[in-house]
Amino acid sequence: MNQAPTSAYLHIPFCRRRCFYCDFPISVVGDKRHGDDSPSITQYVEQLIREIELTARQRSEIALLKTVFFGGGTPSLLSVGQLGQVVDALEQSFGIEAGAELAIEMDPGTFDLAKVQGYRDGGITRISLGAQAFQPELLAACGRTHGVADIYASVELLRQAGVENFSLDLISGLPGQTVADWQASLEAVVEIAPAHVSAYDLVIEPTTVFGKRYEAGVGPLPEDEATAEMYRLAQETLTAGGYGHYEVSNYAKPGFQCRHNRVYWENRTYYGFGMGAASFVDGRRFGQARTRREYYAWLEQLEEGKAERGELLTAEDELLETLMLGLRLAEGVALVRLEEKFGRSVLGKILATVKPFEGKGWVAVDGERLRLTDPEGLLFSNAVLASLFEVLEDG
Repeated sequence: MNQAPTSAYLHIPFCRRRCFYCDFPISVVGDKRHGDDSPSITQYVEQLIREIELTARQRSEIALLKTVFFGGGTPSLLSVGQLGQVVDALEQSFGIEAGAELAIEMDPGTFDLAKVQGYRDGGITRISLGAQAFQPELLAACGRTHGVADIYASVELLRQAGVENFSLDLISGLPGQTVADWQASLEAVVEIAPAHVSAYDLVIEPTTVFGKRYEAGVGPLPEDEATAEMYRLAQETLTAGGYGHYEVSNYAKPGFQCRHNRVYWENRTYYGFGMGAASFVDGRRFGQARTRREYYAWLEQLEEGKAERGELLTAEDELLETLMLGLRLAEGVALVRLEEKFGRSVLGKILATVKPFEGKGWVAVDGERLRLTDPEGLLFSNAVLASLFEVLEDG
């Protein structure tokens, strides 16, 4: 658990405006500000590079990075030069392995061909495009800044730039969304044929606009039965379209799974750089401050060697996280790993707890692995995990 991380997440918090479902730590810059013409973005990039350099300097052991992920926010508001500065800082501080995955999230309507080409030339190998829906009224209801035409135009730019490895993101369970809307969006994605698709179910967070307007399961939000049908439809439509359902919300054509996100699900270590970013380093999980002012103050502490780095995970923490994250994957978790790391008695408790769910067809134990079935087990994963946590937290 104490090996040097080979993955890094970089949080770019800037957005044109805040989407109504968004609970992420972001800074709104408006429609006209981006990259080099925004002093706040320029300052942030400088401080992000500072954190990268300080972190590497203060570590006794570093390793080449195999995956890098720029998330947000809207990372595509960065100029080509700013992105290049951050990649250069990672290269100089840690080194980046040949063939590494360098991924970035981009929003339709926030980039042109020159920017995509510049990102690609600067090392980006994977792009995640936030489409979310293919109905203009749903995009407007979410507070998105792009329209349906922008999605298709952005895909065309990616293709012109020679980007093969790109993903499209969709959200189900939106206010006013019908099963027919969801089916149409899925079919539009299959027709576009990206290398990867992420299909997320809307989560209502209390601090968001949606959280203040709506109650989960109450109109205009779809009822639970409808969102369950949407989940099954995604599995049916996307797998029929040639995508492997490799994680609860993620589908990929062969060879195009997101390598960076698998680091999280396999409970491996990673750096998190930037405002609000989470890290898992040296057996400790910790998150950065969620405002730029607090983040910059934290960097002063880091400079002085006084920054907090979280508490060591307990064996119970690691067990619960291994199950919670590993069971998100189609292949589940290896039984031999559970036994070697946590003991035969713990494995026995796990297998006894999931036995009733095997009868429901939600869980499969094949002698080597414990996994959730697709789609029913993955759909009802929270029920399985709740039972496991109840038993294992009690010792």
